[in-house]
Amino acid sequence: MAKAPANKSKSSKPKFKMKRDEALKFYRDMLLIRRFEERAGQLYGMGKIAGFCHLYIGQEAVVTGMQACLKDGDQIITGYRDHGHMLACDMDPKGVMAELTGRADGYSKGKGGSMHMFSREKNFYGGHGIVGAQVPLGTGLAFSNKYKGTDNVCLTYFGDGAANQGQVYESFNMASLWDLPVVYVIENNQYAMGTSVARASAEVELFKRGISFEIEGEEVDGMDVYAVKEAGEKAVKYARSGKGPYILEMKTYRYRGHSMSDPAKYRKREEVDDIRTHHDPIDGLKERILEEEFASENELKDLDKEIKEIVKEAADFSLDSPEPDPQELWTDVLREVESA
Repeated sequence: MAKAPANKSKSSKPKFKMKRDEALKFYRDMLLIRRFEERAGQLYGMGKIAGFCHLYIGQEAVVTGMQACLKDGDQIITGYRDHGHMLACDMDPKGVMAELTGRADGYSKGKGGSMHMFSREKNFYGGHGIVGAQVPLGTGLAFSNKYKGTDNVCLTYFGDGAANQGQVYESFNMASLWDLPVVYVIENNQYAMGTSVARASAEVELFKRGISFEIEGEEVDGMDVYAVKEAGEKAVKYARSGKGPYILEMKTYRYRGHSMSDPAKYRKREEVDDIRTHHDPIDGLKERILEEEFASENELKDLDKEIKEIVKEAADFSLDSPEPDPQELWTDVLREVESA
């Protein structure tokens, strides 16, 4: 039976009914990511974090909204801008920060750093430094789900830069051919490493990239956590029901450079300020929480203090954690398996 043609139109902006507990949880989760990333940026400037460090500031609504659509057993895999995804998976901020500082108590024992952390316990499969490399891996996780007969779904995140990689389209082809339960989440923050989508992509509406593979797709306001959640629920339900892959293009924005070493001179300060002022995902949700009287200004300030203390404890823990033993260079390299 032929599949329905891919959605060729942008999703209309829906009206969202907010629930108090959910709204406050979304606010808390996004605020934790924001404060954590701000502290990571400070530690990088102090020389406590080495190598590459890609911050998620501005994009918090995407992973927060998508995480609300999952159930136990669903998997997540992403690229190198990954700290927010780890925290959204409920990974311990102390372990994440310790890995950033290269310490033994980090999630990869201090050997993975910013881009290479994993947690099988939380079904988080990385953190991958090669552009687009996580896409075939996420497709493979979805294949495993189908092969084992589970109804689990894999969220496979990648950016607008990775959307032009050939391995992405090989993955699309196989996922569609075999109806794999994978949701491809394109975090379109507009600039990839530093070149705008308009200058680097012949087709700038990235949700259409699955049309030739008969994959459904839609564009989503990635700065609105409720828009993300609504689109995510639809896509996850679609994939979980056996209909195959789905593409969500999240129109989002990063406030910092591509990495901490990027001064981001390819865009005007006024552009960033305009997004911060009118489209910030955390400030926008805060306004709605206050309008609905779910919490007072003072209660939200107290929550911010609580989050800052959690982040401070994580930073202190990471700096107090020991350096990895030199013998760790030889571990986790090869796994020997006895033959049956």
